[in-house]
Amino acid sequence: MQSVGFKEWAVVCQALGNGRQSIILRKGGIAEGRDGFAFRHREFFLFPTYFHEQVGKTRLHDVMFSEPPKEQIEIRFFAKVESEKLITAWETVDALEPFHILHTSVVRERFNYKERARLHIAFVRVFRLDPTWVLPNEKSFGGCRSWVQLPEHPPAIRFETVVSDAEHQQRIQLFANRINSQTRIAVG
Repeated sequence: MQSVGFKEWAVVCQALGNGRQSIILRKGGIAEGRDGFAFRHREFFLFPTYFHEQVGKTRLHDVMFSEPPKEQIEIRFFAKVESEKLITAWETVDALEPFHILHTSVVRERFNYKERARLHIAFVRVFRLDPTWVLPNEKSFGGCRSWVQLPEHPPAIRFETVVSDAEHQQRIQLFANRINSQTRIAVG
């Protein structure tokens, strides 16, 4: 059985994994295919990337971590998509600022990518892996694409929720309220 990895900046993976972020914002990568990006998988491992990453594009000031050796990948977190939306109104995207760590300018740049004015947003439930899953880095993991096939994960890994059930329910309700209120404003 194969597992799937979702490539994301390591700093964003860490923010998702420590509860500072609850959504994933995606414009689509260069190699997403003719149909463009979609959350094609409802469950995936967060595959940290260091290529193109810049902590300075986040609102975090206290992030300190080192890049692992190039010959290995450390998978620390797993995510389940609980809600996803394709958002085409900037006001809606902007209203989701409390759910992520990126600077507004970075989010706007993604939103306006190729003048499409849209972002794919997924609200996710994140789980910490215990122990961390360390894989040898393979050529097949490279490239500007969102999804990578991983080998079967070790059966001894435990999945521990990052935020409590109560906190998670509060966040998803707030997310739904912000999406719905902005949709009503845009339509009405």
